[in-house]
Amino acid sequence: MPRIDRYILSQFLTLFGFFALVLVSIYWINRAVSLFERLISDGQTALVVLEFTALTLPLVISTVLPIAAFTASVYATNRLSAESELVVMQATGMSPWRLARPVLLFGVIVALMVAVLVHGVVPLARARLAERQDEIAQNVTAQFLHAGVFQYPAPGVTLYIRDIAADGQLEDFFLEDARDPGRRVTYTATRALLVRSDAGPRLVLMQGMAQSLRESEGQPRLSVTRFDRLSYDLAALTRPGEARRRDLRTYGTLRLLSPDAALLAATGATADQARAEAHERLAKPFQSPVAAMLGFAVLMLGGYSRFGVWRQILWAILALIFVQFLGNAAEGQVVRDPTRWPLIYLPPLLGGLICVLVLWRAAAPRRLRPGAIAAAGPETAP
Repeated sequence: MPRIDRYILSQFLTLFGFFALVLVSIYWINRAVSLFERLISDGQTALVVLEFTALTLPLVISTVLPIAAFTASVYATNRLSAESELVVMQATGMSPWRLARPVLLFGVIVALMVAVLVHGVVPLARARLAERQDEIAQNVTAQFLHAGVFQYPAPGVTLYIRDIAADGQLEDFFLEDARDPGRRVTYTATRALLVRSDAGPRLVLMQGMAQSLRESEGQPRLSVTRFDRLSYDLAALTRPGEARRRDLRTYGTLRLLSPDAALLAATGATADQARAEAHERLAKPFQSPVAAMLGFAVLMLGGYSRFGVWRQILWAILALIFVQFLGNAAEGQVVRDPTRWPLIYLPPLLGGLICVLVLWRAAAPRRLRPGAIAAAGPETAP
């Protein structure tokens, strides 16, 4: 690599590291504050809060890196222009196309970082976070079980336990479920156990009775069922009606591209939704070189000026907002209809086309208007 390319690339990478650190810190702190409030209110320790915030960090980094690449590109190009380094480079015969080569390499390096995150680290972090959330949910559910007091874990639900034995058995258990206005069910049991399962925490009632009271033809009817053992979904008390399915985003990209029946059954998603998620990951790394090239190409439109290139910076920000708006619109269309996943690749393609057109305009020879030539005088006219 020529020395000039190494110099430009080093300028961009240095500023990129600084802006990435700042932006990641800001985004991460905002998420950590909300997690801290939620987890501490559930009685979790500081170590659990730290683990949860660490598991959200890969997703934050993958989101912030393209923005950091754009910011570093704009800042570095502006500084090279303000210090007349770009003027010297162009005076030696280097065109905007030639100067864009290390910038493109910088964007590719950032894109590789994003690709490693979205295809490897982020799915693993999401899977681990989902497991820990299930464990925390079971622990939080167990906190509802206190002896000697009536408890109301959900509207319409009354719970009472006479005592909790040393081995964890719940003695003389009472539960009334009146969430359905037309049906009231009362469970009583001499003993009960809280067990964990893949579907969440469950209560196993032993030696008890279930009494169901409902209205039938305007008359109350009571049905009684005696049981030796009965399983009751305790998680439904705090999350009624919630389907416990695995998140589609916890699977690897290759498996999402060719989803099997087990994956679709575990997530409840369709094959088109799985492929759309995979293509969204494949398209995301392209945001980084587009963002870096936009910040560089638009600023190349302006020559050296004592007043800086603030107008070009504004146009570069507007161009990035336009590309991001197209990306959000494409994602919205894919959410409505997963078969439209090719739309995900449209914003990076349009962003790349904008970069090519802007560089072509910056490389085009600048010609003076006839009026300007006449005003300059014969000695300065070409």
